[in-house]
Amino acid sequence: MISVEDALAALFALVTPLGAEDVPLGQAHGRVLARDVVAQRTQPPFPASAMDGYAVADVAAHPGAQFTVIGTSAAGHRFGGAVGPGEAVRIFTGAPLPDGTDRVVIQEDVDRAGDTITLHGDLDTGPHVRPAGTDFTAGTVMRGPRLLGPNDIALLAAMNIATVPVTRKPVVAIIATGDELVQPGEVPGPDQIIASNSHGLAALLAQHGAAPRLLPIARDNHESLGLAFRLAQGADLIVTIGGASVGDHDLVGAAAEGQGMDRAFYKVAMRPGKPLMAGRIGDAAMVGLPGNPVSAMVCGHVFLLPLLRAMQGLGTAAAPRRKATLTGTLPANGPRAHYMRASLADDAVTVCDRQDSSLLSVLAQANALAVRPPDDGPRLPGDLIDVILL
Repeated sequence: MISVEDALAALFALVTPLGAEDVPLGQAHGRVLARDVVAQRTQPPFPASAMDGYAVADVAAHPGAQFTVIGTSAAGHRFGGAVGPGEAVRIFTGAPLPDGTDRVVIQEDVDRAGDTITLHGDLDTGPHVRPAGTDFTAGTVMRGPRLLGPNDIALLAAMNIATVPVTRKPVVAIIATGDELVQPGEVPGPDQIIASNSHGLAALLAQHGAAPRLLPIARDNHESLGLAFRLAQGADLIVTIGGASVGDHDLVGAAAEGQGMDRAFYKVAMRPGKPLMAGRIGDAAMVGLPGNPVSAMVCGHVFLLPLLRAMQGLGTAAAPRRKATLTGTLPANGPRAHYMRASLADDAVTVCDRQDSSLLSVLAQANALAVRPPDDGPRLPGDLIDVILL
């Protein structure tokens, strides 16, 4: 068995960042910016009012001063002329500042009678003007790679970037294996169960930028498994579920080798998830996950998501961890790292009582994994422990 850290390093060695493609701005959210992009304009492109009020020359704006209002400047409709001494322009937030003005007196500091305004005695200091380029200027760079969130999309739009270069979505072929499986909605036989791992993993991978392909269930024979691997051709990553142990019906490793797999490792010192294998088949990386439902999903968080990030150009790093305060006691851990389903609330983590790797109901109630390193000693309430958010 190898350590989780060594397994991650071996997995990262199997992949390289994928190429880029251009997508419309409206499809860029959640994608990874593949390379630097440059703002096409300055924002704001002109000095703009930050408040509703009156635009005047700052030198003349003193308590009690009077001005004649000669026009209006609104967002999208600037005042076209110049403003001279003793003149003002009614202005609204976001509107271009007229020539000859450099201050906005807020409307609360003004008395108006007809076209004449008088400034109050307790006039604020202003100037309530946003200079051109306050936000960014033409040529400002957004650096890639970068996972694009809603705030980034807003900035790209303001930069007038209508087409965005993003890393191609990793295509992940998912192969559930086993004679005992049927798809949701089918009627299982007396010795069969519903395939759940493949659907959970597909949802997890799609949420993190992949394009999953759910292939038909592969039965426990070399012919069916060989067909599944052939159907997976063209994928960037092949994920098999089940059949990775050492029993008489665990045929995935042999079938993968029959397709030319160059195995990188087999078995990881962790629980759940020990019977994990990985390698390459042609142009695709391949990861063989254990068949227990929780084992497969935990390995998805610990291994597949970091692998997806690497394929999208976001670097090679383990799943992010944070410290949390343990609420209960835990016995000493054994020689394998233990990823325990847990509930995290306000930096306090409560480890679930039942940790059997078949219990999806416990996983659905959890929002974190409490991580125990190998040979970790007994833990008491108040101890700090690493957690991975689910």
